[in-house]
Amino acid sequence: MAVLDSIPIDRINREAREVDAGRALLTVLAAVLFAVGWLAAKTVGVVWLTLAWSATAVKVGWREGRSPQRREAP
Repeated sequence: MAVLDSIPIDRINREAREVDAGRALLTVLAAVLFAVGWLAAKTVGVVWLTLAWSATAVKVGWREGRSPQRREAP
């Protein structure tokens, strides 16, 4: 039990009483809102890349479809 005797329980209790519940709640709320914003930005980035890639693929396909047919050399 030497390990348990070395734990400063009194100091932990004293510091735990000093924690401001309102500030802790606001910190958690800010973290959640930050995470939502970060995920939204990443999602928009992926959606934008997907749309740009798809539009480019359609444009290249359109050009290939409108160009005269070329005969491949045997």
